[in-house]
Amino acid sequence: MLGFWTKFARRDRLMYPLVGTYRALSSASADELWQKVVNFADVSWHPILARTNVPRGLLPKPGLIFEAVTRLSPIPIRIFVERVNPRELLSIRIMAMPGVEERVTYRVESTLCGSYISYSVTLKGWLSPLVWSIIRPYAEKVVDRLVHAAEQDRLSAALPGGSRPVRSSFQDLLSLTLMVSSVSLWLGQPLLCSV
Repeated sequence: MLGFWTKFARRDRLMYPLVGTYRALSSASADELWQKVVNFADVSWHPILARTNVPRGLLPKPGLIFEAVTRLSPIPIRIFVERVNPRELLSIRIMAMPGVEERVTYRVESTLCGSYISYSVTLKGWLSPLVWSIIRPYAEKVVDRLVHAAEQDRLSAALPGGSRPVRSSFQDLLSLTLMVSSVSLWLGQPLLCSV
């Protein structure tokens, strides 16, 4: 009889959810952050998701189910949109494998200091400690990458060319300088005259 209670206590201990919440401040507006969050067609900024089968322009609504491929495995996972409060909250449930239930919540808040984005992951199930140990380093990067992508979109829209970010133009200048100096060294003529 005592063995039953010890097994029950152990099973109950494994059922506590694992929760991780990450938050960041952004200079981008709350609307720009929200547009990045709900655009499931473009998840290039996301450190875990590689691509989805959501068509461009489709806004998430409760009940929407779509597939995504992660950067960790080529096996597609199913994502279910649970709750949407426009420009405020998005809650999705990820169905990757039996034995783990994952819920992800994005919250966008506008304050006087800027816009806050919050990313919360809740894992339940007997496989949750294993899954958490695998995805935790990637989950820590989601908010930072989201803020960076929203701010890059904001900067690229503000530039006169509109499509090229500042970083790539500096990389092009650096690559041109390196190429000219390597060609001049290859030809045996120094780039700068020495006295």
